[in-house]
This record gives sequence, structure tokens and C-alpha cells, in this order.
Amino acid sequence: MAEKAVGLVVRTTDWSETSRIATIWTRELGKVRVLAKGGRRLKSNFESALDLLTLCSIVLLRKSSGTLDLLTEAQVVRRFPQLRRQLPAYYAATYVAELLGEGTEDYDPHPALFDEALRTLEALGTAEVQPGPCLARFEMVFWRELGYGLVLEKCAACEVPVSGQKLAFSASHGGVLCGNCQAGQRQARSLSTGAWQTLRDLSAAADDGRKMEGGEIRLLLNDYVTYWWGRRPRLLPYLGIKA
Repeated sequence: MAEKAVGLVVRTTDWSETSRIATIWTRELGKVRVLAKGGRRLKSNFESALDLLTLCSIVLLRKSSGTLDLLTEAQVVRRFPQLRRQLPAYYAATYVAELLGEGTEDYDPHPALFDEALRTLEALGTAEVQPGPCLARFEMVFWRELGYGLVLEKCAACEVPVSGQKLAFSASHGGVLCGNCQAGQRQARSLSTGAWQTLRDLSAAADDGRKMEGGEIRLLLNDYVTYWWGRRPRLLPYLGIKA
């Protein structure tokens, strides 16, 4: 049975001389991995809809578990040309694609995450938006939607409410640690009051994407994704901050 969806192309791989495999993150179905037969031909049914970071409408035939679905139609809905005019914005956008393509399960839809991804791609590359804060806001939504939202209002270890004084961030605990629980936590990073407040604003979608406490939050989020994935994402070195 054919299924229709609107999705963002987050990864493509050549399959043969004429065909291509694409990973598409859709609003209706979540992540789908499809085989586009003839997708590499200059004149195909998919035109250029399978270019990375293209929003497209698709029709697919779902196959049995463990095999690729068959893509039968793909048409461009929207592109984000401003991303390619600013390298930091493009790297941030491709990191969004990496998170969606490699950090989620097949057929696990999260409409709110899809909407936030589009909002992020629309904002990145515009004059008034800095890539770092904009990307950080997306990451907060990403983790919350997947059930790994950061614990920010109380200590992630002892659950005592925190006030922003003498805090640390622990990736393994999934949030902030109070002063009493920081002892012996070698992997924890100190957390300034300003960064703690910004994380709270980002988590509540109250941040406007224009400010951030230097590279502090970027380092914390790098720690978090690396801990949960068990490896560093490929795009982290291109986001401007090194641990």
C-alpha cells in the first residue's frame, strides 16, 4: 500500500549506477530509508528532490522489516538556499540532519521535532540569527522529544531543587548537579548561572536564538550527545567549539 508523507532529506548514498538510497525524516512517519530506483539518472521521476536538506513530498511502498522501502515519487516542496551562503549555518544544518538521521529510530514520528527542524533550517543563515543558539534550541527539543530531556530545575542526582549557584553539568546524569553531588564527578563541567538560565530558556522555547553564553553551552551539548551515542558525531568538529 502506498503511503504519502512530507519529509526532509537527511542522508543519501549511491546504490548502483542508476539508483540511490535516501534517508528521509518525515512528519507523518518519522525516519524512513528508501530505495530510489533510477534516482541517479539526470532525468528521473525524482528530479533533484533527493538533494541533502531538501524538503520534499514523497510516496513510498513500505516493505517488510529490515529491508528498504521503495520510493515511487518525490517532489521538491522547499529548499533552503541561504544555508549555502554561510558556512557556519550550513554546518549547523548538516548537524541537524546527522542528529535526525542517526539519532532516531525508523518509523518513530515526532511531529514537534519535525516542525522544530524546519524552523531551525528556516532561521539558520538569516542575518539576525546566530547558528550556535539556534542549533542549541533544536537540540533541546531533540532530546526532549526522544525522552532524554535535560534535568535543569533540580539536581539530577539527589533531586533537590537548584538555584543556579555552584552548579555543574553531568552528561551521564542527564542534567545539573548541586554542589553536594559534584564530588567525585570527574566528567562534570562547571556551569555558570548565565548558561544555566539560557539552558532553561532554550528548554522552554523562550530563547530567541540570538544569544548564548559563549561556547559553554556548546561544550555541554557536545558532552551530552557523545555520552548517549557512545561516540562523537561527525559534524561536531565543524561547529566551532572544541572540547
